[in-house]
Amino acid sequence: MTTPQSTAPEEYDVIVVGAGPTGENVADRTAAAGLRTVIVESELVGGECSYWACMPSKALLRPVAALADARAVAGSREAVGDGALDPAAVLARRDSFTSHWKDDGQVQWLRDTGIELVRGHGRLAGERQVTVESEDGRERLLVARHAVAICTGSRPVLPQGVPGLAEARPWTNREATGSPAVPRRLAVVGGGVVGVELATAWRALGSQVVLLVRGGGLLPRMEPFAGELVADGLRAAGVDVRFGTEVASLERRAAGGAPDTAAGAAAGADGGPSDVTLVLGDGERLTVDEVLYATGRAPRTADVGLEQVGLHPGGWLDVDDSCTVLGVEGDWLYAAGDVNHRALLTHQGKYQARITGAAIVARAKGRPLDSARWGAHAASADSAGAPQVVFTHPEVAAVGLTLDAAERAGLRVKAVDHDLGAVAGASLYGDDYKGRARVVFDLDREVLVGASFVGPGVSELLHSATVAVVGEVPIDRLWHAVPAYPTISEVWLRLLEGCRG
Repeated sequence: MTTPQSTAPEEYDVIVVGAGPTGENVADRTAAAGLRTVIVESELVGGECSYWACMPSKALLRPVAALADARAVAGSREAVGDGALDPAAVLARRDSFTSHWKDDGQVQWLRDTGIELVRGHGRLAGERQVTVESEDGRERLLVARHAVAICTGSRPVLPQGVPGLAEARPWTNREATGSPAVPRRLAVVGGGVVGVELATAWRALGSQVVLLVRGGGLLPRMEPFAGELVADGLRAAGVDVRFGTEVASLERRAAGGAPDTAAGAAAGADGGPSDVTLVLGDGERLTVDEVLYATGRAPRTADVGLEQVGLHPGGWLDVDDSCTVLGVEGDWLYAAGDVNHRALLTHQGKYQARITGAAIVARAKGRPLDSARWGAHAASADSAGAPQVVFTHPEVAAVGLTLDAAERAGLRVKAVDHDLGAVAGASLYGDDYKGRARVVFDLDREVLVGASFVGPGVSELLHSATVAVVGEVPIDRLWHAVPAYPTISEVWLRLLEGCRG
C-alpha cells in the first residue's frame, strides 16, 4: 500500500536514497549522463564517512603515525623528544576535516553537479516510488521514471541482553570519532578495525585505554600475524589488551555514587563527571569514564519501506554484480554500498556506485548490460580484490584473500612471507623497523590472489598489490615490474622470488 502524500507526485529519472559517498557517486554518474536525479538525505550530506567514520578517525590517527615516524629515526627522534601530542590541536584539526559537522560544501557540490536534494527520511512506497517525510512531518511523493537506488549505509550494532548496556550510554563510532574531549579512562569492546584504530588514537591523546576482546586475537578477518603485530604495537603504546574477555554487565554511576540518569549524561548527581563500571565475565569490576562498543555493523534498512516491494525490512539487500536488487521485478531497484554487505568499505561503496550508475544509464538508454566478470556493469572487484588499510601503529594493508580464505575456497595456493625489516628501504624508513609481508600465490593460474603487509607506512604499498591481484598479472610478467631502490616496495622482489622458486 502506498503511503499517503500531501502534495502531487514529483517525477525524476533517478531517485537516490542516501547522500553518503556511495549515493553521491550514483547520483553523479546518472546526472552526468543527462538523467534528472534527486538525492534524499535525512542527516548530513556526505554521510557516515565524512562526519563520523573515515575522515575524523584518520584525522585523529595521522598525528599518531607522524609522531611515531619521527621517533623512529635518529636525529628527528631527538627533535621531538618525549613530547606528547597536543590534544586540542589534534581535535581542532579533526573538526576541520568534518567541516565542523556542517554539510554546506557538500550541498553546494550537489547544486554545482545538477543533482537535486530533498531533505527528509525516504521510504519506498511502491514500484519506483519514494515518500519523503521532512522534520516538520510533511510528506512528498517522488516517482522515478527509471531507477531507485538505496544507499543508506550501515549502523553500529550493540550486543543484546547485556544488563545495564542501554543505561551506560556506550559510545559507538560516532561518539568516539566526534568527542570534544579526551576521556581519562576508556574501555573499548571489540577487536576489529574500529576497535583497534580508536584504541590507538585515544591512547595517543592521553587516555588510559583497555581493549576487551572476546576472542583470542585482533583483526580476525586478516592474516593472523596482522593482529599479533597490532596487539604488540598497542601494548607498547600502553594499551591494556585483554583476550578471552566478555562484559557481563555495566552500570553508569554519578561521581557521588548514585546511579546516573539519562538527564545526567555528562554530569553526575553532584555536578561532577559520571563513570561506567564494567563487570567482566570473571567477576572483575573495571571502572572507566567512557566505554566504546565496536562490535559490528547492521544495514540501515529497517525503515526504508522494503516491505512495500516484497522484501524483508532490516536485512542486507541481495544484489547481483550490477547492484540490481534481487527478488524485485523490473530491474528498477538498486542497492550500493554497505546495505548490500558485499564489502563494507567506503572505497568499495564508491566503486559499486560507479557500476550502479553506469547500469542505470545503460538501461535508461536501452543498451544491454556488460555484466560479464570485469565488465563495465559488474562489480567484480568486491570479491576478487577489495583493499583495506587499518591505520594503527603498525599499519595493516591487505587485498584479496588470506591464506586461510583461499584454502577454504578450494584453491591450490602457497603463502610466501618476508620480513619487512630486512628490506633496505624499511631500515631507512625507521630504525629497528618491524613488519611482515605475505602474498598468497595461486599455483594453478600463477597469479596472486591475496597480499598483506604490516608495518609503518605500508598503506602506500597497497595499490600496487591491488593492481596485481585485480589485474591477475601473471607472475612472469609481474617479475619485470622493478621496484625502486631503496624503498619498502623492494619487498616485492623477495616475495616474487618465493613464488617463482
